[in-house]
Amino acid sequence: MTTDPDAITAAILVIGDEILSGRTKDKNIGTIADYLTAVGIDLREVRIVPDVAEAIVEAVNALRARHTYLFTTGGIGPTHDDITADCVARAFGVGIDVDPRAKAMLLERHKPEDLNPARLRMARIPDGADLIANPISKAPGFRIGNVFVMAGVPAIMQAMLDAIGPTLPSGAKVLSETVVAGNVAEGTYAADLGAIAGRFPDLSIGSYPSMTQSGFENRIVVRGKDADLLARARAEVEALVARLRR
Repeated sequence: MTTDPDAITAAILVIGDEILSGRTKDKNIGTIADYLTAVGIDLREVRIVPDVAEAIVEAVNALRARHTYLFTTGGIGPTHDDITADCVARAFGVGIDVDPRAKAMLLERHKPEDLNPARLRMARIPDGADLIANPISKAPGFRIGNVFVMAGVPAIMQAMLDAIGPTLPSGAKVLSETVVAGNVAEGTYAADLGAIAGRFPDLSIGSYPSMTQSGFENRIVVRGKDADLLARARAEVEALVARLRR
């Protein structure tokens, strides 16, 4: 698909050794991707980095510079390896300290005497950031610039995403059409499908093999924001599949 200079784009940065080691299976990327697609924001990149300050800072600065929005998940809990907030502050060149607003949120869940130094880590917010409410465990996320910092726990991340979603200006929604090629082999239609894709550079056309209850099946998916172009491309793909099935 050609690059639309007016497109609203996003990247996801997943932070955590536990994801890279396989101990924890990420469930947030798909949730965020589905949400962004539904509201017309183009997800262009996903990166996963360990709990290493230099890697987090580099990724935050690179991704926030390339995209309209950057969404991060993970690393804002109470333990020593939860360093995302500090790294984001470092990336933006601002200070960080316990935020009275965030502390007040934690006090909705914890007694004052239970706010030990570990829990107070979750109230440390970069200077100038806005808070993202967390109705589940109360420890907030935050937004600074075009970066949204959210929890790694899927239920909490979902709640934070629901809170910030309505505030995001979005673009035209991506439309999608699927043509079932059945058991027609990809190698049989690859060249012709490539030619169709060349005639519709503003669309994304891909072939996706899958296993279904009835057996192996190929599906060709056409995606784009122009309904007329989408219909024309789908018609050509359908004609191609029909010809090869004869």
